[in-house]
Amino acid sequence: MIAVASVPAAHPYVRAITDPESVLLLDDPRPIGATLPGQWWPPRLLDPRYLAEGCESFDVMHVHFGYDSTPPAVLRDVAGVLSARRAPLVVTVHDLHNPHFADPSEHLARLDVLIPAADAVVTLTPGAADAIADRWGRRATVLPHPHVLPLAAVGADRRADTPAVVAVHAKSLRANIDPLPVLDALLAAEESAWRLRLDVDEDVHRSPRAESLTAERLDELGRRGVDVRVHPRFTDDELRQYLGEIDALVLPYRFGTHSGWVEACYDAGVAAIVPECGFFHEQHGDPTYRFTADAPDGLPQAVAASLARTAHGGDRRSERERQLHDVRREMTNLYRTLLADADAA
Repeated sequence: MIAVASVPAAHPYVRAITDPESVLLLDDPRPIGATLPGQWWPPRLLDPRYLAEGCESFDVMHVHFGYDSTPPAVLRDVAGVLSARRAPLVVTVHDLHNPHFADPSEHLARLDVLIPAADAVVTLTPGAADAIADRWGRRATVLPHPHVLPLAAVGADRRADTPAVVAVHAKSLRANIDPLPVLDALLAAEESAWRLRLDVDEDVHRSPRAESLTAERLDELGRRGVDVRVHPRFTDDELRQYLGEIDALVLPYRFGTHSGWVEACYDAGVAAIVPECGFFHEQHGDPTYRFTADAPDGLPQAVAASLARTAHGGDRRSERERQLHDVRREMTNLYRTLLADADAA
């Protein structure tokens, strides 16, 4: 078994890509001062002293998320400790522009350390791989994001109600989300074949941009015909129920790179409409629109094109099952190659 110290381990994506027959995924070390069950942040594995003196033995470190608060100089020290331990470093680049921060410079500064130091770089789409090659001169292995919904739920039969429900989810209004221009553009389209729905996580008041989505603005949208729902963040079961209630989901992203919501839509047979920024469109070839703060361009046309697409549920489930097997196999082979190279060095 290959022992992998993942940053983090307690994340659905990380557990999905790990082959339990070949890879032992070590538990996240409990952070000092942790206050929540299962809390993995800030990652102790990115503390050079803990890494050198306190953590259990492992073969490979794989960094995914959670380094937002770790200074580049500390990440450089982490890479040094790994080199001294002869433990390969794998970095999966999920985000080239962190969706929680409008200014990408600090995230890029961290990638400026991690990517050159990595023994292998992985990402999710060819476009992201090209961007990595352009900036850092590294060729990333492209492994697609596996299914998000349980396989039994992938490609399930969907209702055929009309009019179609076109949804926007504001979540907690993080930095890259702006639902208002999207909703305004959809309302201006005056499309009688659609019903519009907006979901908002109830902790939106904690967002630095909460003033843009006040109760008064939500009431106004409701008067204009939008089905506005404010609720706690979805559980896994509630997410599946939500995807069963909508026909299309517009991602209101001002910037970003990849999205798990695109994958969830694909699994559920929900039409996804994605912005041209980043590489969302490369995940499953979804119709795109150009996000602008004034008037998103091409959005009604993209919604119509997305709703017109057909899906074959059984085929999709089989495809996702094969894809998961392939991703796990390729990830395990990557670890094995790196360990063999380290032994030979």
